[in-house]
Amino acid sequence: MDQDPNPDSTEGEQLSLLTTLIQDYEARAFPQSLPTPLEAIKFRMEQADLKPADLVPYLGSPSRVSEILSGKRPLTLEMIRALEAGLGIPAKVLIQKNEANPNTKYERWDTRLVKLMETRNYFGKKTLERNSKTELLESFFGSLGSSLEPAALLRKTSYRSTLLTDKDALLAWEIRILQKADEIKAPVKYKSGVIDLSFMRNLMKYSSEQKGPVKAIEHLKKVGVKLIVEPHLPKTHLDGATILTERDNPVIGLTLRHDRLDNFWFTLMHEISHVVRHFDSGFDSFFDEKLQEKNGIEFSAEEKEKEADELAEEAILPREIWEISPAKVIPSAMAAQSLANELGVHVAVIAGIIRFKHANYYYLNKIVNDETAHVRPLFPEVFPSK
Repeated sequence: MDQDPNPDSTEGEQLSLLTTLIQDYEARAFPQSLPTPLEAIKFRMEQADLKPADLVPYLGSPSRVSEILSGKRPLTLEMIRALEAGLGIPAKVLIQKNEANPNTKYERWDTRLVKLMETRNYFGKKTLERNSKTELLESFFGSLGSSLEPAALLRKTSYRSTLLTDKDALLAWEIRILQKADEIKAPVKYKSGVIDLSFMRNLMKYSSEQKGPVKAIEHLKKVGVKLIVEPHLPKTHLDGATILTERDNPVIGLTLRHDRLDNFWFTLMHEISHVVRHFDSGFDSFFDEKLQEKNGIEFSAEEKEKEADELAEEAILPREIWEISPAKVIPSAMAAQSLANELGVHVAVIAGIIRFKHANYYYLNKIVNDETAHVRPLFPEVFPSK
């Protein structure tokens, strides 16, 4: 894992196989407890984009729906049957009793995840040695107000992720990003329309500079966008996220899961695209995983993600230039360098977008993985040298 192999290489395939075997072992040896009926219902609502009114056919009336969702009324046998048949929620989940204490939900969290969060200073001076898991997580999720409780965060979140993704880990990472963003004072409020394709292309010019990513962060802050770098948590393949819960200052989080310039800039352009296209869409968060792993992987059908992909591509390598470039036919190092010179963009970024467009990650490996194309050393406070 430390070698971070290319997913399409022999080592990458071996790592994928080992990961699957480990996940299978963990699922059998350490089975997770079932969610409460209320958690299961709200999760299905979030997945299917259902409103409380959509539950009336299963629960009987608007007042009963309200009572069920607030935890004031238990489910009847009739309701359980209707929810299982209509929404596919297993009866074995629905027949459980809802937890009387809402904080007991944190007991189901993976202790290993909480320990890692402690190591990364998520809880400040609080530790598992002196506090229970529930106390730590309750304090952590309450640090930014009740509106950012896990259930609230799930309601307006768009996921570009896999079925095996640990949503607890994603939510913990999101809160950590918001905590760090809260410490940053942006000089202005973000105004819709300030960032456009021209702005993005100018921002890409920083990629050719030695400390380009750091300069890009400062440039975005000047227009009211906060960018935070924070490593991803286990059981996620998170590259980045756009968080719009604070309307005055959009927040972008990047994980640098792949320590490469092309990954940094493509992910950044993708997240900026969410700000450009979806600032007023009604969504609070966009979680984006495996953004550049196009080869052999079906892209999300979500129109929002397609829009963000297309705008990111256009910002890095304009279509009219790509169409007449020799790189479209022969993805050579010479063609990549020629495009990089023409656009004023780092050659590793151009090599990465060429690989993306050709859907083949064997191309231009030497350029993309060159030591000079690493990003993490620019953020020693997040990625201290070993």
